[in-house]
Amino acid sequence: MNPNLPHETLTCDLCIIGGGLSGSFAALAAARHGAKVILMQDRPMLGGNASSEIRMWVRGVKNPFDRETGYISELEQRNIYGNPTLVPSLFDATLYGMLRENENIRLLLNTSCSDAKAESGRIISVTGWQSTTYTWFTVEAKLFADCSGDSILAPLVGAEYRKGRESKEEFGETLAQPEPDTHTMGMSVLLAARETDHPVKFIPPSFANVYPTDESFSGDVGASVHAQVRDHKIGTSGGNLWWVELGGECDTIFDADRVRDELLAAIYGVWDHIKNRDDHGFENWELEWVGFLPGKRESRRYVGDVLMNEHDVLSGGHFEDEIAFGGWPLDDHNPYGMRKNEGSNIASVMIPVDEIYGIPYRALYSKNIDNLMFAGRNISVTHVALSSTRVMGTCSLIGQAMGTGAALALRYGCTPREIYPAHIDELQQTLLCDGMFLPHVSRRVSDLTISATVNLSAEERTVLFNGIERPRSYFGENAIVKRPGESLIFDFGKPTALHTLRLHFDPDYERLSISDNKKMRVFAMKLHTGKDFRPVRVAATILKRFAVLADGKEIYRAENNHLSLVKIPLHLTASKIEIQLLETNGADTVRIYGADFIES
Repeated sequence: MNPNLPHETLTCDLCIIGGGLSGSFAALAAARHGAKVILMQDRPMLGGNASSEIRMWVRGVKNPFDRETGYISELEQRNIYGNPTLVPSLFDATLYGMLRENENIRLLLNTSCSDAKAESGRIISVTGWQSTTYTWFTVEAKLFADCSGDSILAPLVGAEYRKGRESKEEFGETLAQPEPDTHTMGMSVLLAARETDHPVKFIPPSFANVYPTDESFSGDVGASVHAQVRDHKIGTSGGNLWWVELGGECDTIFDADRVRDELLAAIYGVWDHIKNRDDHGFENWELEWVGFLPGKRESRRYVGDVLMNEHDVLSGGHFEDEIAFGGWPLDDHNPYGMRKNEGSNIASVMIPVDEIYGIPYRALYSKNIDNLMFAGRNISVTHVALSSTRVMGTCSLIGQAMGTGAALALRYGCTPREIYPAHIDELQQTLLCDGMFLPHVSRRVSDLTISATVNLSAEERTVLFNGIERPRSYFGENAIVKRPGESLIFDFGKPTALHTLRLHFDPDYERLSISDNKKMRVFAMKLHTGKDFRPVRVAATILKRFAVLADGKEIYRAENNHLSLVKIPLHLTASKIEIQLLETNGADTVRIYGADFIES
């Protein structure tokens, strides 16, 4: 480091490298549970592949009743409320605001991790260069987490990692290669287009590729029942051209800039084809945005105490230390992408997953570096398993789980490895309390809550306190149903110390009230804007107005609530708590999946 440039040394409990959704939620989870966090992010905004810089949709489990919740649903609900037209830069601001609100988090944006110091299997510090201030930052911490996707700390500290595709022989995976190789899934750049009321001309830049016909990039249509073809029907409800993909046969880290140039030629060529070749019906559409930063699917993957493989994904992932879940299909992209090769030219092979599967905590920390954790697409999985776990809905859960686990390790003064088995139950219950769902673990309602007399029937009481806070089918079970104007009353029979009231309302798992558009029901993000676009809406099922009374005195009132999970600090002594259910965001009934008292 040049001594003529500034150099600051900072200290914290947890230093996180990478501010995509997994890194952002890891930081938020650790900070909300008391840890001092520094998040080092090499881009000017948070969000990674979901940010306005790349604009990939958040995807995950397809069954609405298995939907990812927790911080990812909090982000979406905040964004729907404050950004109903789904402006990408406002999505950035929503995520940024969630982290800025927490005083335990310091953001080092525009800061690229470039070095690290490790001794005796522990990381001592990391160093990054902040390009906007021309300043070096060295961060010393008790724990470190790599959420960079590219696992930058692995080569810097000697952490064990994998890269490329395993052989069939190693794990017996049906989708694995006959022999191991270094190929990965590729990178993509996206574009956004807008429909106007008049014809718009497009003149391609000089570097754009030329695709005269649909067959120029269509791939082997129908070659396999699971083959994904290169559909270029865009629109409000159309595709996002994810298949404009290259670089998997190269090195997605060291060849990234060269592959970016090839991707830009491809994406502009595809738009030229849509606009100017054959009749695609897009005369009135104009190009609004093209991403210059490729979104990556795969590079280095860490090795933890457990290495998940295809069999874990397809068998339901029944791990004792389950801390997240996945359910996206096994979606293994052709490493050659759009580039012709000797083998198949299919864009991707997508094998459905019959049931959601658990992801173990032991896949989130390093096998050989004692204080290194990780979250996102770089967790301890094989290439085939990664083809499912890599999507951002799943990575968001992993990030929240990892950050919560880090906070517990700091609280107990133990290594990440020592959380299992000693504290894994506490980790799981904390995640459930914070809104996540675990397919094989139920939430335990506090003894304090159970001790109260509640104005419910015996059947309603059983449902409310059964520890499953979502429907598991279209029958809508596991919620009690009230009407606006009614109250939920907890009577403790004597003055009782109360810390926090936790309320879990229906987020509309089927999402029928959020949007008429099927794409936006999956996750409220928009790429292309047709004239048929309509703003998204706060879920009608979420309780908009409610009040909380302690022994008849109002202590809390919400007039415009848009969150399905609400925690209300009480810090008082009372004999009776009444929750007045005043008004929903449009639904005729109030569906409540959880109402209880917690210690934090």
